[in-house]
Amino acid sequence: MQDVQIVNTIAQLSVKQSCIDGAEFRDVKLSKASFTDVAMDGVKITDANLSDLEIENAQLGGAYIHNIGMPPKGHPMYNPNVKMRPVKFEDCFLEGAIITNCNLANVQVTDCNLEGMTINGILVEELLKKWNQD
Repeated sequence: MQDVQIVNTIAQLSVKQSCIDGAEFRDVKLSKASFTDVAMDGVKITDANLSDLEIENAQLGGAYIHNIGMPPKGHPMYNPNVKMRPVKFEDCFLEGAIITNCNLANVQVTDCNLEGMTINGILVEELLKKWNQD
């Protein structure tokens, strides 16, 4: 495999019908980059600003998304006055997903299949049934 290095360069790359497995991007600006019809299994994104990221028609089986949000207290970029814009999930198949230790304040769940969904071990369907009886 050929080793191509691009260092201290401002360029617009067009990569088509290529295998760049194992590519490493470090201290790189990729704003408005577009990835279409790509295999990106095993990709790891760390310490990134992904504001306005859009992922569509993607398979995320086995994905592990963690430590997402504004920098925590003690982090050099922490700012107590900054509030993160809402994240939106739409038309997602999240069956079997596990959400742990997350701030879900003001989350809205609308028109979703809640069959078997639990919150702290309590079936949401049962909670809604009781709520609607009162």
